[in-house]
Amino acid sequence: MGHLTVAPFIALAAQLNSGVGWPALITFAIGFGPLLVLTASFANKKAYWRLTKFDLVCGALSVLALILWAITGTGLVAIALSLLADLLASVPTIVKAYRQPETESANAFLVGILGPGLILLTLRTWDFASYSFPLYALLDCGIIFIFVKFPKWRPLSAKEPI
Repeated sequence: MGHLTVAPFIALAAQLNSGVGWPALITFAIGFGPLLVLTASFANKKAYWRLTKFDLVCGALSVLALILWAITGTGLVAIALSLLADLLASVPTIVKAYRQPETESANAFLVGILGPGLILLTLRTWDFASYSFPLYALLDCGIIFIFVKFPKWRPLSAKEPI
């Protein structure tokens, strides 16, 4: 979960450095939300994590993308690799929403669609630094929302292991 927080905050720094301004607020929210969940999980005695090899591989690839960004040090590369890192970190959630939609909240992901959607509608400058994270968040949350809200659309083999 920590890597779900780090990548957006790196992209946020790169966006602010590129002069994106207020539209970068959604990138902040994308990092801050998982940070709150992570923090709450330590406070909730009933919370538990079960990491699989798949989770660890996605996390390792996410960290690798961040390391590659650190090596390049370029703002747009930072944003692109942060997007990749966040996507790789999101894959286990996408798979979980597909296989066990009852364990996720469709409303949480609906909010994750609405916020970036509003940001995209208000953009005055359409450059990669401005639109990339909101567009990514809209698509990522949109996919998860569909899997959670409409589980009957999934094939019957959705619970098979990876």
